[in-house]
Amino acid sequence: MARELATRFAPALYFDVHEPWFPTDPRPYASERDGQTVVGGFDAFDGYHEQYEGSNPPNPTVFYHAVEYEESPLAVVQFWCYSVFDQFTTNFHWHDWEVLHVFVDTETGEPQLYVASSHSRSVPNNEFLDPDPGTTPRILSELGSHSSTLSVNDVPDHFQRVGIEDLLADITNTAIEGVEDVVDAEIPIAYGLPRDEGSRLPYLVPAYEGEPIYDNERLPSVSSASLIDAELTVRSYDALTSPPTDLPTRETGLVFRHGDQADDTDVQYELVSSDEVEHIAEFIGPQLSFEFDVPDVLEDAIAGHITATEAPWNQPRYENPAVDITVSHHREALADRYDVIGEPRSINTVVSRITEAVTSDEAPENEGVTTVESSVESVVLFESDPEAAPTFDGVAVVRDVPAGDHRLTVNGAGRAPHSERVAVSDDETVTAAGVGGEIPLVARDHATKVELGDETGTTDLSRVAVEDDFAGRLYESAVEGNDAVYVHTGGAYTTEVRDSDDAVGAYRINPPADPGSAVRIERPETGKASLAEFVANVAEETRVEVSSQGDDADNNGSENAVQGLERALAAVVEAARRAAERGRAGERGNADKQLETVVERLQRVEDRLAEARNDLPEPVARATNNRLKQADRRTEQARNETKL
Repeated sequence: MARELATRFAPALYFDVHEPWFPTDPRPYASERDGQTVVGGFDAFDGYHEQYEGSNPPNPTVFYHAVEYEESPLAVVQFWCYSVFDQFTTNFHWHDWEVLHVFVDTETGEPQLYVASSHSRSVPNNEFLDPDPGTTPRILSELGSHSSTLSVNDVPDHFQRVGIEDLLADITNTAIEGVEDVVDAEIPIAYGLPRDEGSRLPYLVPAYEGEPIYDNERLPSVSSASLIDAELTVRSYDALTSPPTDLPTRETGLVFRHGDQADDTDVQYELVSSDEVEHIAEFIGPQLSFEFDVPDVLEDAIAGHITATEAPWNQPRYENPAVDITVSHHREALADRYDVIGEPRSINTVVSRITEAVTSDEAPENEGVTTVESSVESVVLFESDPEAAPTFDGVAVVRDVPAGDHRLTVNGAGRAPHSERVAVSDDETVTAAGVGGEIPLVARDHATKVELGDETGTTDLSRVAVEDDFAGRLYESAVEGNDAVYVHTGGAYTTEVRDSDDAVGAYRINPPADPGSAVRIERPETGKASLAEFVANVAEETRVEVSSQGDDADNNGSENAVQGLERALAAVVEAARRAAERGRAGERGNADKQLETVVERLQRVEDRLAEARNDLPEPVARATNNRLKQADRRTEQARNETKL
């Protein structure tokens, strides 16, 4: 039965025009070590390129493995593709195995479910429930990583995430319940094929012993041309000052088919039972490294993704393919039809939409930002369980995250890194990372680092948030003592700090124009005095800007209106500074009395702004209004704060 199912469902494989490593047979590269058969990374990588001539990939092979469920008509035929190397945007490693699972009802002969593996079990697979029995499965292989997505509609060499008109979607994945509320999107949650969907993915060049891998003397048949094309790679995330925009998207190259399906334009592959390679105990290779500086602790933590992949027959999904079903309603459907498939278990998923911070047209120059969709995909990493995952369509989804506190890091080519703590609870199946499910990154040429706390790490901080006058809250995270966050140089920010007693403080930050500089708040304070001083600072900043507009006012009453606004702001500055002084002197009653005065004077500012609004440039009027709201909030916090 195994061979019959394999022959019937043998997939067509569509590869990127730049793909260097196609499915092959690992046996020619095997050797004996300590009484076991192994395939070494150097032997396979060099041997493959030594044999590769012209447009004829060596030994095109796909391995099949069948699983029959006892006392059930359900069976699964797996198609395993071995490649000698994997090069991607998040990692690289010797050897690569990817799989397509075809779940089949042996009584009716009809396929029930296709599951095409993506990068890891933390990334949703590409799946299709109840495919057409009369069509052959098609796999679209991602360049370099060989992550597999499906093609089931009438356009064989392109991926369609959502159905349009008469064109069927290539997956039946759905939005995870609760995700659409987090990322404001109802797209099917699956890895898909980002470069075919218009996204940009920059690839990394692997290194070994401090030099690019192609320069190693043990790889005489490998050159720089053996890797992913240079126009798709970046040599350092840090060296780029902004995200790359000229990376080419996917274009179809070679197509692999089996047997009678193949024609003269295709590569015909051998279909071989995996029984014939199960004697290989391991696929080995030394740990590779990133070509650019990465902390050793991080490189060691993700060693499993820059070393070598595990043999299929040593993986749980080899004998239990159902563990690879990542879509709950697909598993529910099979569980309803077949008793041997259990109901889906509840898993924790962390999601976020990765955006880009840019200057806002509604703000005065360099005084406000907004967020836009990202033009280049990013990489997310949970350092507590290091497994780097790429975003798709700007969305980060990490599945099966254990409950507890984690640190999430997001990075991208030409962008400053983002890091925050994320608390995952079993009470919530979907956890939003970022603020409202959004994490904005900043291009390096517009990034300033804001550091909170001194170098000793003794600061009593428990939580930090950053807000821009126009974009609102951009960052919020629990912290332990110190923290750092990158902000856009074209914004104007309020940094909120909380201590271990949940007392609040606030600081005004106007980044310098030089993106290479940093802003440090050495010893952040919380309490009435900190908040009152913030109100004084933001009111003075606004007064200075309004005053500069008054110099240009005409003499038909507008000058008086603008000057009236300036004087009202000056009165707020005076009262807020007195409140801060009284608070630091330990005079609670006098501090509260001055804060009452601040409230009254802020109301006067609001009235004066209404009178002067038509005489101010609209961006300045908006900025003044936004800062007034910020001052109102912080004044109210100061009044309610018990800590002086």
